[in-house]
Parts: sequence; C-alpha cells; structure tokens
Amino acid sequence: MKAARYYGKEDIQIKDDIPIPECGEGQVLIEPAYVGICGTDLHEYMGGPNFSPTSPHPVTKESIPITIGHEFSGTIKRLGPNVSNTSLKPGTKVAIQPTIYCGRCGACSVNAENACPNGGFVGLSGGGGGMSEAVVVPQEAVFPLPQNVELDVGALVEPLAVAWHAVDASPIADLKEPKCLVLGGGPIGLAVVQVLLGRGAHTVICAEVARKRQEFAEAFGAHHVLDPSKVDLASTCLEICGGLNGPDIVFDCAGVPKSLETACQTVRSRGTVVNVAIWEKEVPFNPNWLVFREASYKAVLGYQKKDFQGVVDALAAGKLKPHRMITSKIKMDKLVDDGYLALINEKDKHVKILVDVQGSL
Repeated sequence: MKAARYYGKEDIQIKDDIPIPECGEGQVLIEPAYVGICGTDLHEYMGGPNFSPTSPHPVTKESIPITIGHEFSGTIKRLGPNVSNTSLKPGTKVAIQPTIYCGRCGACSVNAENACPNGGFVGLSGGGGGMSEAVVVPQEAVFPLPQNVELDVGALVEPLAVAWHAVDASPIADLKEPKCLVLGGGPIGLAVVQVLLGRGAHTVICAEVARKRQEFAEAFGAHHVLDPSKVDLASTCLEICGGLNGPDIVFDCAGVPKSLETACQTVRSRGTVVNVAIWEKEVPFNPNWLVFREASYKAVLGYQKKDFQGVVDALAAGKLKPHRMITSKIKMDKLVDDGYLALINEKDKHVKILVDVQGSL
C-alpha cells in the first residue's frame, strides 16, 4: 500500500510497497481519509527524531522509518475477532485517538495513561499512521462520528481533544461566569478558544501578535483579541474583566518565556494558570509571580478517552463548529512542499492543513 514514511530529519518519503497491516484480536482496520499536520510533526521534520523512536519503542517495538500521521479520520473497513463495541461497523465514519501506552507503569496505574513514560502516538511512535491506505488500531481508539460531521472535520477531533482536556482540567465548571485568557493564537490556542465558548465561558480573551491569527481568533468567536506588543495585557484584561480582578483562568498555549510571566502576572488572585504548551527548553521562572496571588499552576498533557468523547458529543450538539480551522487540503505527494514547508514558512496564514489521503491514491 501507499504510505508516507519518516526516516529522520528533513527526510519523508512516499512509498507504495508497504504491507497492508493484519487486523488482529479486538482491532479495527481503518481506511484513513484526512490527516492533519501538527506542530509535533514539524519539530520531527526540522529537528528530529524526537518522538519517533530510533531504537525499538517499548510498546510498538518499531523504530524509524515509520508511517506518519496521528491526527486522522477514516472509515472502518474491517473488524478483527472479538470486537465488542457494537457501534463499530464497516462503513462507519470515525475519528481515531492515537494514544499508545503500556498499561503497566505508575502513570497508567492512576489512570494517567496520557502521561505514560513508555507511551507515544500512532503515527509518531510506530503502529502505523494515518498517511497510508490502511491502519490497524485497538477498538478503544475508534470514535464513530455523528451524522452531521464530515470526515475532514473528523480529523480535527484530535487537536480539539487537546483543548478539551486542558479546559476540563481547569476549574471552569466551578465558576459562575468564567473569564478566560488564552495566550497564543496558533492551532491549539484557537481550539481552546472554541472549546471555552462551547462550554459556556462568559468572557474569552485571546492574546496574539500575528495579525492573521488575530483574525482567526475573531472569526472563531473570541470576545476580545489583543496584541500584546501594543497593549499591556495585565491592565487591559483587568479592565475587560470589570476592574477588580483579572481573568479567572489563563491558558498558556504560546510556550515562550514572556507568556509564562504574563500568564502568572495577569491571572486573578486565587485564579489558575493552565499550561497547555510543550516547552523546548528551560525558561526563567519566579514562583513569587504565583505566590503573591495565591494562584495555582496546572500542567496538562495531551488527552484521554473522555476528551475525545467530549469533543465528538459537542460536535454532534453543534457546540463546536471548527470547519474554518481547515485552511488547506493537499495531496500526499505534496506533503513536504505544500504541507510541512508551508506551515514552517507561512505559519501565520494557516491553522490546519489536511492531507487528503483518498484523493492521493
């Protein structure tokens, strides 16, 4: 079969001789439809391997080259023996949770499989990937899409689940009229904006420097969009929130030294900073930024099954309408030029580029 394979830094090759995977016990064979390209993919391409294993992965037992693509939707083609989920049938449109975990470690023992030190992702750590004609996944990873959700939007469930997990980990449910600040208007920041609105946030402020991303934030419904290079975020957010307290919750999706400081110094007393970003290097941090507010700092990672289901249910109810996140659809043979390099060199013009797998065959 045809598949996009990652061999190492700046080395992705389209192969047409990859064996079709066998569908084993409790597994489901998926025909991928659309695959999103995310920041992790770009980091692997430009500076990896990081997540992609150079020696056998502890769970998948695979190492590079591996088939890529972890944000994907598709159609069920075949069920393996003893698939117990009766909602899974051939022809069903689905989104895939690509989480890989060992099930034996301390993290897994406390139901934090998303933080499994032996874990990874289908499409990054082996186990096949969405940029292929077929991929086999466990039945637990398969989420049927509602009738009102097409396969292209189905590929957005994964990044939306990251946002859902972050919002779910915050105290938003305990607040009467939650006021929230989102730092960073990239794909995950914009997903957090949408999830906050879908979950009834009273005030959603997005801080972003790039003009095009500011426009995206406005289009996705942020009540206020601020340019931190032109305004003082702390005083402006204080004014927006009524003049007495700043935002109840600040979501740091930017992951730069200044955003960390800004998040801690903008959140209200006894508010919560939620770190959503993945950091590439150590940064200066003064705990007093939080101490003098008695504020909390919450770190989140990835998503869990409940987050995927939460996104699917919200899509079914029309509380999330993320189609405008898709800024381009490309063929697999243009993956590097029109996908990776476009996101690297023109990142402010795009939110999510999807690879049309079936249109590439």
